[in-house]
Amino acid sequence: MSQYYQQGTQNPYYGGAGPMQPAVAPQFQYPQFPQAGAVPQSGMTPTGAPGSMGMLPIEQSYIENILRLNKGKLATVYATFENNSQWNAKTWVGIIEAAGRDHLILSDPETGQRLLLPMVYLDFVTFNEEIEYQPSFSTGGLTTQPPR
Repeated sequence: MSQYYQQGTQNPYYGGAGPMQPAVAPQFQYPQFPQAGAVPQSGMTPTGAPGSMGMLPIEQSYIENILRLNKGKLATVYATFENNSQWNAKTWVGIIEAAGRDHLILSDPETGQRLLLPMVYLDFVTFNEEIEYQPSFSTGGLTTQPPR
């Protein structure tokens, strides 16, 4: 390589003038995370606490949790399917059987047919009655996701 660049000329790879110097890898320090169960030192905020930089607080009002709280209720579900030549949007009316992080299961009360709808297609859900929204955080069954 030295045959192409004379000493004292600009080095196009490193932007500096002078003879080519061997490349030095940049130094990188990996972030230090506290061990599980460790008590934070003064000045540190616990994960999920208000004021943690770049972190949203932990909350329980995910759509799947709200749908689980309303299991057994009649609902109208609206979904859209992009780039579909036959139908772009669909609506279903059914009883909420189950809801997971990535899916919703409805059953048609007239036919008993069940629908498994991936949440990625879900736009919104309507109910003709009051819905349950206040989850009881002490009971199990609700999804708790880590802060983002």
